[in-house]
Amino acid sequence: MSIKVTNLSKNYGAQKAVNNISFSVGKGEIVGFLGPNGAGKSTTMKIITGYLAGDSGSAEVCDEKVAAGSLSSKKKIGYLPEANPLYFDMYVREYLEFVAGVHEIPSPKNKIEETIKLVGLTLEANKKIGQLSKGYKQRVGLAAALIHDPEVLILDEPTSGLDPNQIVEIREVIKLLGKNKTVLFSSHILQEVQAICDRVIIINKGNIVADDTLSNLQEGNTSQHIILIKFKETVAISTLQQLTQTTHIEQAADGIFKIHTANAESVRKQLIGLSLNNNLNIVSLQSESNSLEDIFRNLTSPSN
Repeated sequence: MSIKVTNLSKNYGAQKAVNNISFSVGKGEIVGFLGPNGAGKSTTMKIITGYLAGDSGSAEVCDEKVAAGSLSSKKKIGYLPEANPLYFDMYVREYLEFVAGVHEIPSPKNKIEETIKLVGLTLEANKKIGQLSKGYKQRVGLAAALIHDPEVLILDEPTSGLDPNQIVEIREVIKLLGKNKTVLFSSHILQEVQAICDRVIIINKGNIVADDTLSNLQEGNTSQHIILIKFKETVAISTLQQLTQTTHIEQAADGIFKIHTANAESVRKQLIGLSLNNNLNIVSLQSESNSLEDIFRNLTSPSN
């Protein structure tokens, strides 16, 4: 396994940031690591990279235990932290030359140019880092994480501060890297995780509450169902609010109503009856898979 976390715990005083968690990530996997603020994501990532020591348990990278002061496992990791540390007075190429020197990369010039092109920094490469937008600063951090060609990438909020076009570009970079590297990344942009990952790990209050493929989570998270219905006639939302066993009803685009319920079969029967009683014609009636956002909210709501 490229990443193996076993019974890992970390406390900050009386607060349990990470509570005896275990998971593994294989080579070539791109895994989304999700959770609300304060759930333990960044703490776990810092322990995997050796930036922070756990209180108990262990973390391994490419079959080597991560230990404080050990460089062996760290050489195999590229890390982009949430708070991206950069030297604003250095030029982009100058900074990457510095990082390449830290990693003792022989003849780094070609590698620097290759990495600049990969992350889309070509037009900004002659500027000082302090002159760059937040999005381009983020790209510099990603380039620094990639410069030594690591086997494992740990990316904490890699698309933070990027505009929609830049997000798509970095998404493609991450997907490309995932073909021959292991990628563990966190993001609050759930659509990005859904677009990039086949598997997600969700952590809440220091505990892992889900670790599965996205398709299995969508099929297995049956506490809430979504029904989409469209009528030929114009229907007021108040008419549908007569339905029982619904948790939320909203009107989406093109006159489609989105009904959330824990009992889809009952609501479908009620919709048929409502349409007959009110002389309404149903144009379409279908179920929708739970989105990653729905799954996330169900697993990490304050009541959990």
